[in-house]
Amino acid sequence: VLVHGYRAWGDDLPERLEGMYAFAIWDRDAGSLLLARDRFGEKPLHYRVKRNAAGDIVECVFATSRGVLAGPADDAASGELAACTTRYLQLGYGWGRDDPPGGSGTRRLPAGGRLRVDSGLRAGRLERLATSEGETNIEDALDAAVASRLEADVPLGCFLSGGVDSSLVAHFARLHRPDLRTFSVRMPDPRFDESEHAERVARHLGTDHTTLDVAATPAADLPKLIEQLGQPFADSSILPTHWVSRAARDHVAVALSGDGGDELFLGYERYLATPHLARHWRLLRWLPAGLRRGAHPRSRRDKLGRLGGMARAFPMLDVLATESLFAPGLIAALMGDAFDPSDLVRPHPSEASPITRLQREDLRRYLPEDLLVKVDTAAMSVALEVRCPFLDRALAGAALSLSPATLLAGGRKGLLRRIARAHLPAAIVDRPKMGFAIPIGEWFRRNGGSMHTQLNDHLRSTEPFGPLPVAAAPVERLIDEHESGRRDHGQRLFALLTLSMWARSAPRPGGDAAGL
Repeated sequence: VLVHGYRAWGDDLPERLEGMYAFAIWDRDAGSLLLARDRFGEKPLHYRVKRNAAGDIVECVFATSRGVLAGPADDAASGELAACTTRYLQLGYGWGRDDPPGGSGTRRLPAGGRLRVDSGLRAGRLERLATSEGETNIEDALDAAVASRLEADVPLGCFLSGGVDSSLVAHFARLHRPDLRTFSVRMPDPRFDESEHAERVARHLGTDHTTLDVAATPAADLPKLIEQLGQPFADSSILPTHWVSRAARDHVAVALSGDGGDELFLGYERYLATPHLARHWRLLRWLPAGLRRGAHPRSRRDKLGRLGGMARAFPMLDVLATESLFAPGLIAALMGDAFDPSDLVRPHPSEASPITRLQREDLRRYLPEDLLVKVDTAAMSVALEVRCPFLDRALAGAALSLSPATLLAGGRKGLLRRIARAHLPAAIVDRPKMGFAIPIGEWFRRNGGSMHTQLNDHLRSTEPFGPLPVAAAPVERLIDEHESGRRDHGQRLFALLTLSMWARSAPRPGGDAAGL
């Protein structure tokens, strides 16, 4: 299909495609290579180029895992190690850069990107989504998006968390597949277990439902996932995502998920908070020190502290500040003289409203480089294909044509909740957002536990970060504060643990990548 499409449309082929893809096409007649990645970044694609003394490209290799192409030593040789480390500590994802290298170097192709490679590089992006004119029926668009993703010649089902997004996907899938199978996961810790809500939705919809009991083996699974990723990754929910994928794979080969709903329909609390932050941003820099330390890195108090640090670093509202993992001051302490504030990621300039700017940054960075990387890695590690109906081109275009006021009318994800009320129990529609989390902070404190041992084996070892410019003393302080219970640095320590795993074990580039 792709080859025939390329013959007909050439570089415009990606504009005609729907769904997830990452591909390379060698044009023998033109002597050039086309790399392309789907609009939202459901599939990853990385490449490395080598130039000769004249600046011409003499080699291009590509792979879905960055680790096949480059490790810490390669980033150090390219002079990009400090900048990559800074950005990772700030965001917790997206190691490396996505702009075409001026010389030799390794890059990820951005979501919606395409690259023509011959003696040079010509980068392009998919055209912006065509937004709908006039009122669009979101419900019809979601129904069509789900229906188009039900084709499969292998067993297919739906992940069902009991939240609005996955429940709506399951509802529309059930209309087209009366024998639909749905799957939820029973977490060992009841504080993080949503299986009761998922089972309620399944009974309401009449699906063939299975509650999966997962085998939670974090210390054994995490190194394998980081090796597959080929880069550090700070989102600890990759572990339960892997566990539910592994359990579901015993029953189906394809699963539909609700990913993308929060970004397109404004489902995060930060979308509601952003207008207030914009009004009071300058005041945050004077936040009293006593209010800057929270007990948990996702607590309101701790977020205030990080926001205060970002407000002192940037005069104008930085829409990335609400979710920054390490504030600039802590990054500076970790990296010492290697820290350069200009390496911090900043949002693209925009005249749009603060909510729209934040949504665009989530679609540009957080969705493709965190959420979709997590889902793809966790699922493909067990040969499970995950499809995301919310990332349908027509549905996304319809959602992005609506104003934040329309999407948020009635509260967080208000428009989608109004649609859900017609099909789902009110208790499901109105329940607080839970998220797919694990008690990582508690695991790190459990003396003798597998994750406590793994953390100490890595972060308290000799040269825990290899060639990376991260000092041991500030890391030791974080561990001490965490183990004593004075602070909960669980998410930050997870970020540092995976950074250490990758830095110490990343292999040299091998021969598994395809080449030009």
